[in-house]
Amino acid sequence: MKRNFLKASLAGIALAIVGIAPLAHAQDKGPIAISMPTKSSARWIADGANMVKYFKEKGYKTDLQYADDDIPNQLAQIENMVTKGSKVLVIAAIDGTTLSDVLQKAADKGVKVIAYDRLIKGSKNVDYYATFDNFQVGVLQAQSIEAALGLKNGKGPFNIELFGGSPDDNNAFFFYNGAMSVLDPYIKSGKLVVRSKQMGMDKVGTLRWDGAVAQARMDNLLSAYYSKDRVDAVLSPYDGLSIGILSSLKGVGYGSASQPMPVVSGQDAEIPSVKSILRKEQASTVFKDTRELAKVTVAMVDAMLSGKTPEVNDTKTYNNGVKVVPSYLLKPVSVDGGNWKQVLVDSGYYKESQVK
Repeated sequence: MKRNFLKASLAGIALAIVGIAPLAHAQDKGPIAISMPTKSSARWIADGANMVKYFKEKGYKTDLQYADDDIPNQLAQIENMVTKGSKVLVIAAIDGTTLSDVLQKAADKGVKVIAYDRLIKGSKNVDYYATFDNFQVGVLQAQSIEAALGLKNGKGPFNIELFGGSPDDNNAFFFYNGAMSVLDPYIKSGKLVVRSKQMGMDKVGTLRWDGAVAQARMDNLLSAYYSKDRVDAVLSPYDGLSIGILSSLKGVGYGSASQPMPVVSGQDAEIPSVKSILRKEQASTVFKDTRELAKVTVAMVDAMLSGKTPEVNDTKTYNNGVKVVPSYLLKPVSVDGGNWKQVLVDSGYYKESQVK
């Protein structure tokens, strides 16, 4: 009798343990769907990898997909993620204006949405936004030009040409407006001269952040406006564009002792641009630590799925046309030949051997 009772007790304990295991696993509340725009930029690969790593550390399963900069492809991927039962969508949109319908389907199923680094426009179904201070990115880019040319000390006039990011990316407007908050007073005073007179995102935008498009436009600018005059600076909002712009400049003799390279800005601290900075070609870039952005995003998701309110530090700036999206903004850092090792290598983001 005692033996049978012991067996029954052990069986009960075993069943209890088995019963507990699924409950513990249910705390995953996953899977977490991550939709990234493209693998053509190293930063997006890093973003995806970092999020998968940090979600895994917290016990979440992830579904990471890249859309190859193809809008219908991203829409199809997100629809599939919703159908498969994802609890949260983390989306870095290719075109922030095209997702309203699919996000409504997600909302109807109770799926939460975080816009990742690119604001999703025109939808009430965006719960939070994780990004960097994008206006400040543009300010840092322009300040690198301001400092290199000595504009604060009254030097000039200098010739400058302006490049913007992709017009379907809301961030591009923040980058441009941030930069122009610094540069426009010098343009109005005549210390900076835009010889092409091409200003405003409708004139200077670069669709899909395509470096080849930037290179072709720089070729045209040099041919049309700089056959006799020198271009002294180029505002570039992204390293991939900067590399194309630099190739164009090298093609007509810039980068030699007699014709130094103009001051060219950038963003994302991609390895080719860091190497270019070390060769004294590109003047600067803006570093956005995607490890930190991934951590913020994972913390937002974890808070939402735990019934808590995610931490934000901005509730005014990012109006997507339907609502102001609560946001967490991280600080960008300007990088040049003087601080690249401290910012990029000592922080563990790159190994020195990767950039030298």
